[in-house]
Amino acid sequence: MTVTPSQPPRAEETTDPPQQPTTCAEGTARLPSAQPLSAQPPPPTHPTTRAEGTAQLPQARPGDTPDGPGLSPSPRPEDVAEHPSHRFLARAALVTASLSLAGAVLGLVRDQALARLFGAGSDTDAFLVAWTVPEFAATLLIEDGLAFALVPAFSVALARRARGGAGDPVRALVASTLPRLTFAFVAVGGLIVLAAPQVVRALAPGLPDPDLAVDCTRLTATCVLTFGLAGYCSAALRAHRRFLAPAAIYVVYNTGIITGMFVLGGRWGVRSAAMGVAVGGCLMLAVQLPSLLGQLRRKSPRVLGERQEQERPVGLALIATVLLFALCRQSQVLVERFLASQLPSGAISHLNYAQKVTQMPMVLALMLCTVTFPVVARALADGDTERARDRVERDLVLTAWVVLLGAATVAACAPQIVELLFQRGAFTARDTDATAAVMRVYALGLLGHTLVGVLVRSYFSAALPSWYPVGTMALGIVATSWLGALTVGPWGVLGITAANAVGITVTAALLLAGMRTRSVPVRVRPVLRELSRPLGAALGAGVAGAFVASRFPDPLPGLAAGGATVTVVFVLLGRALGARGIAPALRSVRPATRRHAHGRNR
Repeated sequence: MTVTPSQPPRAEETTDPPQQPTTCAEGTARLPSAQPLSAQPPPPTHPTTRAEGTAQLPQARPGDTPDGPGLSPSPRPEDVAEHPSHRFLARAALVTASLSLAGAVLGLVRDQALARLFGAGSDTDAFLVAWTVPEFAATLLIEDGLAFALVPAFSVALARRARGGAGDPVRALVASTLPRLTFAFVAVGGLIVLAAPQVVRALAPGLPDPDLAVDCTRLTATCVLTFGLAGYCSAALRAHRRFLAPAAIYVVYNTGIITGMFVLGGRWGVRSAAMGVAVGGCLMLAVQLPSLLGQLRRKSPRVLGERQEQERPVGLALIATVLLFALCRQSQVLVERFLASQLPSGAISHLNYAQKVTQMPMVLALMLCTVTFPVVARALADGDTERARDRVERDLVLTAWVVLLGAATVAACAPQIVELLFQRGAFTARDTDATAAVMRVYALGLLGHTLVGVLVRSYFSAALPSWYPVGTMALGIVATSWLGALTVGPWGVLGITAANAVGITVTAALLLAGMRTRSVPVRVRPVLRELSRPLGAALGAGVAGAFVASRFPDPLPGLAAGGATVTVVFVLLGRALGARGIAPALRSVRPATRRHAHGRNR
């Protein structure tokens, strides 16, 4: 989206305070002007375009004007209010999803390389125990934890920078947070290195070779520092509307692990995989630093007569709430594995394989929220609650359509998917049947998992601590644990999976119910009405797809036919239920009487 600069202001206008931009719900912005930007004559100078497709106004230096000294600098649109168009958001989501998918494929190659080089014996078990450290570090420091605090904090700093004043709020935020967080990362990583024997004993008390696991844990402990700094860079860049480098981190991370195993595997054994984790964490940081440093070198505009706003620090309470929420959500896996340990061998493996495959639709759906989370945070920082509300409502509906189509496909074609991906070697047809059954039950909770991912970002988008999401997630964990303990006896692994679906759905319902008073005030009833349409379409499409897929003895034709049937029936039922595609479903959330004379979608 290219913005045409307005005509140079008259000299008598320079003493007036800068006006705030007018916003609209679609995420576009209009600078104060008597006519639309597209109708204004070209400026005397050419705008400098940015890589993401936006443009910035030529910024005058203090004291310089076209006719002489005395004009205050004109604020740039990306500094006044970065309201990206739908086209920009779509491109950013596509880039993020594509690179995330590439990282996931490399993760599969990593697992295959680990099995090929080191098998499935005690050495691999030792590494997988050490793998717990990067698993938790990625969730807490890159994905769900630290980003919930830092993206809104940087959005507030960018909004303050856009309003002008003394100093640079973005640099001040970095100076006040990065040293403290780095010290915390070093301290926690060092503690894990020192306490590695105790960590291994707690995670796997019956491990036959604990010394090897201790060595691997000490190597992977370095990721606490590298993942923490990489997560910091990712949050800052996303708030600046830079998505390419953050989306590439798992590509370089898995590349580092794969390279480490093949280069050092003959000499170091499975320790080479742990060394690859350490190297991959460094690559995560290196791929983002140039872009972040470029953003920090930008000069902050100063507006004459503007008073400096009081800085809002990132408090300990905010960090505590986001990390506790991420810990509660990650503990779902621990609850499942604990309950499954009471069942015959293979139960944990069936849960693991089913969860990895079933969560793919959710991961793809939440790619949109990775892009729009900074948009919501910036809208709240600008005081535009209406724009934030409309963006969250659209995210809820759009992600529901995407994830429910994926859930219907998984439920319909689960046996074919598992057979194609895993049924070879020691993975038998019996394992395929058990894993497929788990996948179908997991699919029942996919909508709840996705809604939680969308809603929790809204609770933390104002850069303020909120204990309500932590409480709702804790209640969900209690429900999962209680129901799982009751059903694991009669239903086995399917009871554990059903408990997971119920627990996360309870959390999603509580989060949605609390939005009006505790977060972005979404309109719950219209949103629920729109969510019911893809939900009904998914139920019908799943049944039809399962019937068609079961008619084919070979998995590949069955998957193709079943997937095509699910897609066609899902679209047709969606139309029949009143949503003639995704776009009308999104538009129908808004009141029909609302008009935006000052902006339009692109």
